[in-house]
Amino acid sequence: MTSKILPQWASKPCAMGIDEAGRGPVLGPMVYGCLYCAQSYMKTLATLSFADSKTLKEEKREELFETLKTNDSIGWAVDVIDPRELSAKMLKKNKINLNEISHDSAMGLIDRVLKMGVLLSEVYIDTVGDPGKYEMKLSKSFPSIKFVVAKKADSLYPVVSGASIVAKVTRDRALREWVLDETAENMQRNFGSGYPGDPQTKAWLENHKHHVFGFPTLVRFSWGTCNSYFKDIAEVFWESDNLDEDGGGRNNNNGKRQLKLSNVGFTTSKIRSEEIESSGKGRSRFFQARKLEHLTNF
Repeated sequence: MTSKILPQWASKPCAMGIDEAGRGPVLGPMVYGCLYCAQSYMKTLATLSFADSKTLKEEKREELFETLKTNDSIGWAVDVIDPRELSAKMLKKNKINLNEISHDSAMGLIDRVLKMGVLLSEVYIDTVGDPGKYEMKLSKSFPSIKFVVAKKADSLYPVVSGASIVAKVTRDRALREWVLDETAENMQRNFGSGYPGDPQTKAWLENHKHHVFGFPTLVRFSWGTCNSYFKDIAEVFWESDNLDEDGGGRNNNNGKRQLKLSNVGFTTSKIRSEEIESSGKGRSRFFQARKLEHLTNF
């Protein structure tokens, strides 16, 4: 999402600020936002009352966001990372950690704005991980840009404060308008802030867990917080056509590798194998009774 058609000032040296919202919550998207303007506008930007979004009330954040949207001297963009994407990347065999996901998102915003034709010369960014290493990584990818990577950059640089507001308001609106994919009865939206320590979020997680399917897709399955809710989860086995090099699972009588939920991020309880596999050989009784086999060629 970007804010407007490329303005004339974008052909002059510009500065950009980047910040995120929703890194810590166990549910909902993580949003990276950027704000950019001509370097000559930076002094004026400092007078617009932008501040770290966490220090502002929701009403003030919304007001400032609407103000910057109508300001022809400012551009902005966001990257909304779905909770399913976060979980998939962090639980896949070759895991991508949250810092890498964050770096990729920030770099993606820079690349997007550059491709729009904006002449970025400086980028200020709230650090993720070691500031020095992050700055080196950014400079290697974008050698023509000067980077300032700092802790608490959203409270130090107005251009990052503006980006913080863009990211936070976008995430808040995404949660308010979130349409739950699941159609189970008693699905509710009173999930609180989404942070693991929020009592309302804890209660929502407890009331919306499923012993086989886990949580609604709003939840980030990759968060360690989720494991504590699945002490009594059903242990589910399924066939995998590709053998797991890590040895997770077991071979059945067809040489296929069987995997279970505990291999992809869930802790499971001890349940008698005959109750979950249906046979000692690992094939479901449904398939064995009908003499059905897995075929790759017809």
